Amino acid sequence: MEDSIFTKIIKGEIPCHKVYEDDRTLAFLDINPIAEGHTLVIPKAQVEFVWDLEDDDYAALMATVKKVGQRLRKVIGKQYVGQLVVGTDIPHAHVHVIAFNQVTELKRTLEGPGAPAEPDALAALADKIRF
Repeated sequence: MEDSIFTKIIKGEIPCHKVYEDDRTLAFLDINPIAEGHTLVIPKAQVEFVWDLEDDDYAALMATVKKVGQRLRKVIGKQYVGQLVVGTDIPHAHVHVIAFNQVTELKRTLEGPGAPAEPDALAALADKIRF
């Protein structure tokens, strides 16, 4: 299988605005966010669908989603944090983690990506969220 864009990010071939990393997962800011702090959490194993991950990789992914969600709620200051698994845009399992106050903010994720964010703004936000 050819490396996905996410695998290239994991390998350091493409830069990202990392907020968290461990031996099985990586979390970074979406470059086309639908909300402040919109984060993607990916397994380091390249598997197309979340549901096809090995159990240990799935557990690690969801543990990181939980950590990122707690961090976003604290740093971004929104009342809720949602997670969304769509799996149609990139052939590498990933979970969107999005802080919001109104469910309409979360529903926008299904309408497609947001506008491209300014790299400097993403870098500053990643510094604020990183843990």
